[in-house]
Amino acid sequence: MQNLLSSPIAPTLKRMTLPICLGMVMLMSFNLVDTFFISLLGTEPLAAISFTFPVTFSIISMVIGLGIGTSAVLGRFAGQGKSEEAKAHGTAAIYLTALLVASLSLVTFLLADEIFSLLGASDAQIRLVMEYMNLWLLGSVFLALPMVGNAVFRANGETKLPSLYMALGGAINAVLDPLLIFGIGPFPEMGISGAALASVISFFIGSVIIITVLANRHGLINWFPSAGLLQAWQRILNIALPAAGANMLTPLAMAVMTAMVASYGAAAVAAYGVGTRLESIASLVVLALSMSLPPLVSQNHGAGNWLRVREAYLLAIKFVMIWQGVVYLLLLATGGFIASAFSQDESVADIIMLFILILPFGYGFQGVTILTNSSFNALHQPHRALLLSFARFFLFFVPLAYLGGQWFGIQGLFLGGLVGTILTGVIAFCWFRKQLNLHLQEA
Repeated sequence: MQNLLSSPIAPTLKRMTLPICLGMVMLMSFNLVDTFFISLLGTEPLAAISFTFPVTFSIISMVIGLGIGTSAVLGRFAGQGKSEEAKAHGTAAIYLTALLVASLSLVTFLLADEIFSLLGASDAQIRLVMEYMNLWLLGSVFLALPMVGNAVFRANGETKLPSLYMALGGAINAVLDPLLIFGIGPFPEMGISGAALASVISFFIGSVIIITVLANRHGLINWFPSAGLLQAWQRILNIALPAAGANMLTPLAMAVMTAMVASYGAAAVAAYGVGTRLESIASLVVLALSMSLPPLVSQNHGAGNWLRVREAYLLAIKFVMIWQGVVYLLLLATGGFIASAFSQDESVADIIMLFILILPFGYGFQGVTILTNSSFNALHQPHRALLLSFARFFLFFVPLAYLGGQWFGIQGLFLGGLVGTILTGVIAFCWFRKQLNLHLQEA
C-alpha cells in the first residue's frame, strides 16, 4: 500500500490512478457494452435504455457518496494511525450501503411508471424500460457492495486490487451481454433484459470476491459490525449524505436534460444516451483521479500537511486540463466512426456527431469541478461540495441548456450546456484555491 504522507506526490498519484483507470475502463464498459449490443436491436430499445440511465445513475450516485464518506472517514483515521477505528468504520459502511441501496431500489421499483413518465417515456417505451430495470433493481445491492469495498481499499492506499476486481466485473459483463441478449448457444434470447441479467451476475461475483478478500485476506473489515455501529454510521453519513446529494444532482440534471431532449424525438433521445455513455469513457481518467486524490488529501489533512494537499490538488488540475484537451481532439477525429458504430439511423448518427463536436470541449472544466468536489469531501467539507454541484447543474448547466434549446434547437441546447460547464469549472478552481490559502495561513 502507498505511503500517502511522505511519498513524492506526482509518482504516488500516478501509481494510484493508473490501476484505477484500467479497472474503470472495464467497469464503465458495463454501460457502453450494454448500449452497443442493445443498439443492434433498433432505435426504440436504444431509446429505452437511454431513459434508464438517469435512474440507475441516481442509485450509483448515492453509492458513490457512501464511498466518499467511507474513504474520507477511514483516510483520516489512517492518517492519525488509528487502524482499529478504521476497520470498524469500514465494516459499518458495508452494512449501511446494503441497507440504503435496498431501500432506494424498492422505492424506485414501486414508483417506476411515474418516474419514467416524467422523463418523457411513452407507455410502449416504459414497457421496454422495465424489462431492463426489474432485473437491474433486483441486483443493485450487489453493484453497491464492491464500490464501497473498493473505497475501503483506496482509503488505505491500495488501488491495484480494486482495479482488478472492477476489470473482472466488466469482463464478465462483456462476455455475457451478447450471449443473453441474442440467445447465443444454450443461452435464452432475452433481449434488453439479458443486458440487465449480465450486469447482475457480474455484480454478484464481484461482491463475493471483494468482501471475502477485505475481511479474510487484508483484515480491513470484520464480517459482523462491532459496538458503536450507529455512531460509525453517523460519522460516515455526515460526509456521505451531502456527498451523495451532490452526486445525485448529476442524474437529476440528466433526467431534466433527457426530458428536454425527448421533445426532439426518439432519435434525439437515443443519440443523447450514446453521448452520455461516451462521456463516461472520455472522463474515466478524471473519475479515476477523483478516487485516488481524496485518500491522499484525507490522510494529509489528518496529519496537518497542508502544503502537500495544495501541491496534489494543483498538480491534478493541470494534468486534467491537458489530458481532456487531448481527449477532445481524439473524439473529433473518431466521431464519424463512433456515430456509425452505434446507429445506422442517419438522424441518430447526426445528433451523436453534434454532441461530440460541442460538449466534450468542456470536459477539462468539468474535470476541475469533479476534482474540486472530491477534494472538498476529503477535507470533511461536504456541504461546499454539495453547493458547488447544485450551482453546476441548476444555476448554469441546465438553465443555459434550456435557453439555448429555446433559441437554437438541440444545437443550442448542447452549446448552453457547454457554457455552463466552463463557468462552473472556473468558479470551482477559484473557490478551492481560496480555501487552501486560508488553511495555509492558519497553519
